[in-house]
Amino acid sequence: MTATEKSCEAPSGVWGFYYFYGMSNLSVFLAKSEVKAHDLEHKRKIQFNIDKYAATVVRGKEQFAHLELARKKAKNVKWQAIEHLDSYLEEFEKNFTARGGKVIWAENADEALEAVLSICREKEAKQVVKSKSMVTEEIHLNAFLAKHGIESVETDLGEYIQQLDDEPPYHIVTPAMHKSKEDVARVFHEKLGTEPNLTPAEITQIARINLRKKYREAEVGITGGNFLVADIGAVCVSENEGNGRLSTAFPQTHIAIVGIEKMLPSVADLELFWPLLATYGTGQEVTVYNTLFTGPRQEGETDGPEEMYVILLDNGRTNLMRPEVRESMYCIRCGSCLNVCPVYKNIGGHAYGATYSGPIGSVITPHMKGMEEHKHLSYASSLCGGCTEACPVKINIHGMLLANRITATKEGLNGYKENTGWKLWKRAMLSRKLMNAAGGGIKSMLVGRLFKDSWGKRHEELKFPKKSFNELWKERK
Repeated sequence: MTATEKSCEAPSGVWGFYYFYGMSNLSVFLAKSEVKAHDLEHKRKIQFNIDKYAATVVRGKEQFAHLELARKKAKNVKWQAIEHLDSYLEEFEKNFTARGGKVIWAENADEALEAVLSICREKEAKQVVKSKSMVTEEIHLNAFLAKHGIESVETDLGEYIQQLDDEPPYHIVTPAMHKSKEDVARVFHEKLGTEPNLTPAEITQIARINLRKKYREAEVGITGGNFLVADIGAVCVSENEGNGRLSTAFPQTHIAIVGIEKMLPSVADLELFWPLLATYGTGQEVTVYNTLFTGPRQEGETDGPEEMYVILLDNGRTNLMRPEVRESMYCIRCGSCLNVCPVYKNIGGHAYGATYSGPIGSVITPHMKGMEEHKHLSYASSLCGGCTEACPVKINIHGMLLANRITATKEGLNGYKENTGWKLWKRAMLSRKLMNAAGGGIKSMLVGRLFKDSWGKRHEELKFPKKSFNELWKERK
């Protein structure tokens, strides 16, 4: 991990201090989870916002005459796209470059960042505007550009709020989900000097005025991409605020950074994926703005960039092609699995310490960034299966979380103490004599010591009866 990545992924405040002075990713995760799980105000805010989401999603699903059939068809389309990903990527490049676009292949974050910097320097850019993009968060683009004297301004309102507050996105779709309107008003007051206690409408207007100036001044506009469309060589950007279109219409250069897994074979597939993404992401029938970028401004067109680049990013995604987790490449980043996850709703998005939080993030992060440092995320799940049920493309998310645990165990990454503990537990569970021989006193002492920092911190001490059920049954029979 580079210094830039570490500074961007490190938790803020006191946890940031411990992060840099020896706490492992697991230790930081546990420490932050401990705080957030018992922060009642934090839980109230996210529950309020998730409840609103849940209600709108129910209404959004009503647009589908056969929802299960739509989900199965979507999964089949993504299966086809990923199974033949190499061919579709080449087809996309061929069709996109035919209209004057330029494609850059980036194996990792460093290659993508250097490509963006090279383009910005060629254009003598001092400022870029950026629409909402999780992949740019993944490669820590803002911090990288700032280090090289280039200001990168978030133009999505939620991302803009988070950037002002010096925080990463809290949620894949709604970056400031954990903030109330009072919190946002405080951020604007502290960072922009506005009047305190502004209404949401007033906050939106201030953001609009500030960002309009940035659109006009920026030399480069940067977006992500919700989908890549192979047969017409297009990048699809879906949004609700119009900031994506403004970020690409005013600047003379447009850079789209897109993960290779976003591929769809045909433009005809969008009639299925646009409604699914909107319904499961925000509860809408379709997102307000859906734009297909097929290259730079063509002859006779009145707006759009003079140059357009697409950076096709791997950055660990090919590690997900292994059979047990390949379905994770089908993800369309709707965020629905986060909104139903009992763990996410208790510890929040920032506790994960990764760009992609929640169930899907816990599946992909260990493979993209290293199983040894991030295996603990796959254990941050009840395996209830709610994430799999909520997924619009029927990804077996909880099954892959279990597969990650198996991988970590087979690779010997769980440590001597944990492995020894489980071996002893297994040995005891397979022997009725050992279980009975331990007695209630020994069991109580052993369990009390093992779980004193988890169960024992907020619960009464566990006490086992002197005799087991097995022993009592034998006595009475």
